[in-house]
Amino acid sequence: MISEQPVPREVKAVDTASLLALEERAYELRLNSRLDPALLRAHAAPGGTHYLWPALWNSLSHRPDIPRQLRCELLIALGTGEHVVGRLDVLPDDFAPLPRVTSRAEGREVARLLGHVPSVREWLLREDPGRA
Repeated sequence: MISEQPVPREVKAVDTASLLALEERAYELRLNSRLDPALLRAHAAPGGTHYLWPALWNSLSHRPDIPRQLRCELLIALGTGEHVVGRLDVLPDDFAPLPRVTSRAEGREVARLLGHVPSVREWLLREDPGRA
């Protein structure tokens, strides 16, 4: 049964153009966990690598036309060299073809950063206290 399907246990690495495409899709579909693509265009490192780590399955019961999504922890590389963490809902068909992280060391570094960097909201409050 599909509801019993486990969350994928793989970290995906995406470039900024791919991240923007995923965010724009989530924004257009009005998925629950997403960021404003304009915010990412303004602050994501143009040549950066960003990481998606699936956490759980999410469904929009009030919108049966939208398939369930993977709610991912999102590690964003900023143009300043900093990282921030957010969440992004991704459709499984969009998640599956993304390149996987195959290096154990890279996966461990992503896990470490996810637990130690500020959230997008915390970062925005620090950068512009009136904004968030």
